[in-house]
Amino acid sequence: MVASDSYAEFLREQLAPLGPISLRRMFGKTGVFCGGAMLGMVTDNTLYFRVDDHNREIFREAESSPPLNYRKGGVLIDLAFWRVPERLFDEPDELVVWARAALAAARRVAAKRKPPASAPRRRQSPKRAR
Repeated sequence: MVASDSYAEFLREQLAPLGPISLRRMFGKTGVFCGGAMLGMVTDNTLYFRVDDHNREIFREAESSPPLNYRKGGVLIDLAFWRVPERLFDEPDELVVWARAALAAARRVAAKRKPPASAPRRRQSPKRAR
């Protein structure tokens, strides 16, 4: 389930110190973006932050909850998003600390996906007429 309008607005307010926050529906969930990087996902009005090897220690408390996942071919696939503890919504400063760590992870993921500027571009072969 995607984020409700009221939950989306709540997240925009809570995460505003990071910069402009946008939410976009995707894969039956809602992606949480800042500056083009997806730092979180929402499903059933539950927020999950992106986790990687660099911020895993900060998110140790969230490790006890199951990560965001999906089923494919009868196998459960865990995503690199961990559930944000409910207590953080009562501690907005700490929520922003976690959000900054998730945003840094999102930027690292995005950087890995982009080819280096010096990489040669592949030429596309012309389409053949049938």
